[in-house]
Amino acid sequence: MNPILIFLSLILVGWKTSDALNLPPIFPAILIFGDSAVDTGNNNYIPTMVKSNHSPYGQDFPNGTATGRFSNGLLVPDLLASSFGIKEFVPPYFDPSLSDNELPTGVSFASAGSGLDELSAKTSGALSMPVQISLFKNYKEDLVNVVGKEEASKIVSGAFVMIDAGGNDILFNFYDTQARRRSQFNITEYHNFLLQKQKSLVKELYDLGCRIFGVSGVAPLGCIPFQITRKNSKGRRCLEAENAETQMYNSKLKNMTQILQETLLGSSIAYLDNYNPMMDMINNQQKYGFVETNRGCCGTGLTEIGPFCNATTPVCSNPSEYLFWDAVHPSEAVYKSIAKTIYRELLETN
Repeated sequence: MNPILIFLSLILVGWKTSDALNLPPIFPAILIFGDSAVDTGNNNYIPTMVKSNHSPYGQDFPNGTATGRFSNGLLVPDLLASSFGIKEFVPPYFDPSLSDNELPTGVSFASAGSGLDELSAKTSGALSMPVQISLFKNYKEDLVNVVGKEEASKIVSGAFVMIDAGGNDILFNFYDTQARRRSQFNITEYHNFLLQKQKSLVKELYDLGCRIFGVSGVAPLGCIPFQITRKNSKGRRCLEAENAETQMYNSKLKNMTQILQETLLGSSIAYLDNYNPMMDMINNQQKYGFVETNRGCCGTGLTEIGPFCNATTPVCSNPSEYLFWDAVHPSEAVYKSIAKTIYRELLETN
């Protein structure tokens, strides 16, 4: 069996924590595709510099373990899996002695540094979307070997499939000073390029038997601390132009998901709004208990990320008061809020 698939089977687990949403399970499985926002540790096992399997990452994770998640604790997939009743699983993957009730049904194929544009993964050394799809195909084959074709089909068709990608592409392939796509596209054209990639991804997963999707919109890119620092924003204010462009992209993405649902017979495709919840946290920080929203908890909070947020880097005393953990990624407190919002949206649509 593919060794990469073995570790993929281990990294998305439904920990029973005091922060579980305590709502009845509505999906038999959860399958995740995307980038660092939903990568629960895959990059630990591939040759890339985009890793977070070191302190202080994970300091608020169970047992204080740095698992490779780009946060101080749990991510949205972890919290959703727990709410869906997806239980923890351990090696060996698909042990023939396991009963049907013990089958692993929570898997993240995501990879930090990846994106809808294959250039993102090529530049970072991450698992590209085609590779993530290939790993999912292997997962399906093994699922069939354990429970049979009919039951495997039921699990896949009933699974909640979450896709969270696009932010890396826009940040590093278009906004970055060395952005290679900016010489090929204007921002509208690049948005359309990414939307076509997103559309193809959903269709491919649909053809592979998936039916229930949650497609995440892009968070306010103009409010990312690293981006604010790089653009030398006075007063460390959000970059309005980049936020306006992010809203344009999200509006097109939301419309695309509605059209796709009408086109793909029997599908349920929900647009998951990341932009407005994040902006509400920024504009009404006291409501959420935040005291800092424009810099990360790790180091100065201005540029530290990945290897530059490490065991020698000082961190803030209370990460739950910070919107961002490092200079790019939100804190666990943000993910908890977003997970609850997503769950409520799913209950309304399924």
